[in-house]
Amino acid sequence: MSPVANQGALAGLRVIEMGQLLAGPFCGQLLGDMGADVIKIEPPGKGDPMREWGQGEEKVQWEVIARNKRSVTCNLRVPEGQQIARDLIAHADVLIENFKPGTLEKWNLSPESLHATNPGLIVARMSGYGQTGPYSSRAGFGGIGEAMGGWRYIVGDPDRPPARMGVSIGDSLCATYGAMGVLAALHHREKTGEGQVIDTALYEAVLQVMEGLVAEYDYNGIIRERSGSILPGIAPSNVYSCKDGPFMIGANNDAIFARLAQAMGRPELAEDERYSTHVARGKHQAELDELINRWTLTLTIDEVDALMVEYSIPAGRLYTAPDMLEDPHFKARESIIEVETEGHGKLKMQNAFPRFSKTRSGVRRPAPVTPGQHNEEVFTELLGWSAQDVAEKRERGVI
Repeated sequence: MSPVANQGALAGLRVIEMGQLLAGPFCGQLLGDMGADVIKIEPPGKGDPMREWGQGEEKVQWEVIARNKRSVTCNLRVPEGQQIARDLIAHADVLIENFKPGTLEKWNLSPESLHATNPGLIVARMSGYGQTGPYSSRAGFGGIGEAMGGWRYIVGDPDRPPARMGVSIGDSLCATYGAMGVLAALHHREKTGEGQVIDTALYEAVLQVMEGLVAEYDYNGIIRERSGSILPGIAPSNVYSCKDGPFMIGANNDAIFARLAQAMGRPELAEDERYSTHVARGKHQAELDELINRWTLTLTIDEVDALMVEYSIPAGRLYTAPDMLEDPHFKARESIIEVETEGHGKLKMQNAFPRFSKTRSGVRRPAPVTPGQHNEEVFTELLGWSAQDVAEKRERGVI
């Protein structure tokens, strides 16, 4: 797949991505999808461990998170490599890093020193606990952020230990807030010319999506507990069993519940004092779920789905990847695209998101196959090196 014309909203923005695994690279993916030129610095040799992540014998997760990026290698543990990184960053609008706090400073790449030569630079820093505070020096992964931020404790069935999502949600949230911070900092820079540092902690990114968890404890003394497939007091909203599998129904609103009662052939339920109001349904949540489940068990998923559409009730199938690939709505909106990758041929993956009315996000180039694939291209373009310079530094292990 040859690079295609860049029509993204961030076209012309140059991002240096320093970091490994998920948070930093996913932030880079989001900005790259929107048009930024993302230059990823990998350590010489094996490169980012993300190259070996994912399920299946052939690892393809890298093809998603490294799309729209150019890869260069640089040994950041030696002064010459640090200077190369500094020179690259001098040509950048944004630096993304997700190392342990203090690492950039140890490598003589502190934001203060980088701003001395590039005052408009925006530095997005992602870490487990943030750049300040008593825990800042601790190592942190996404799962630890999910635990500290309150997510892990409330996920799972009440009679079992805390569970997790099947994806690294803590890293993805941190990366998303990091990208949001970059966009806000760009707006500030447009007005003032000043760059700044964005401090994004994994645990605080998770904390942001915890809704009223802290306020409910502060005011009502309530500690949220694991509740399985429901939200306590929000009913009906659950996964129910049909003849041929599970189906999700969300009718936790008086008018919508009345329509569900009609779809079930039980319109009187909407007038029943146990179910007629939001609070009443919450108090009788378990028995209401059982009542609905007895009804769905008499029908197939297709039959329940058709009734939900007819009565305008929020509901849906529990999709797996094959379902997504076959669904007409996914196809109509091009939610999933096919990318001609260099490493694995044609590969289906999620499209860029969100959508814009005036600019077009997307996949312009596939993920780099090898670490340092674009060394000569980038170092020649930005630093004025010759092919001989590239070869000599590669020979010495600097790149």
